[in-house]
Amino acid sequence: MNKNIIGFHHFAIKAQDFERTVQFYETLNFEIVHGWSLPEFNLEKCVMLKNKAFDCYIEICDNNADFPTQGRKRKQGDPYVENALLHICFTVIDAKKAYDEAIKNGAKPLSAKETLELKDHRKSVTVSNSLVYSPNGEVIEFLESVVF
Repeated sequence: MNKNIIGFHHFAIKAQDFERTVQFYETLNFEIVHGWSLPEFNLEKCVMLKNKAFDCYIEICDNNADFPTQGRKRKQGDPYVENALLHICFTVIDAKKAYDEAIKNGAKPLSAKETLELKDHRKSVTVSNSLVYSPNGEVIEFLESVVF
């Protein structure tokens, strides 16, 4: 076991529309805590946002950034290209309410609130969640509190 890793810090996304993407995450209770540029990486705008309710960060970079990334850069008109990031999950009190608020703030519907039973050979866990596409295209899951 690696005891050097002590927590999760952030995930980073490249925004097709930087301002709109930042504004969307602000509606999910994130606030900008730092902003920068790195001309050597063709990065004009990047911000670190922190959730006001818990210790989690999102790094949002402009679309022109030349950072190492999984997959290839999508060109205008290209179809969706699948990559390793499946979704971003936030714990919520009410998955339906989170879904409705996200849609109101520019997200696109993916899966309204549903309840699923996740079984394995040891036990069964029931989860309630909903999913949306953010205005930038990443899948966001809203998961009601559950203990695995």
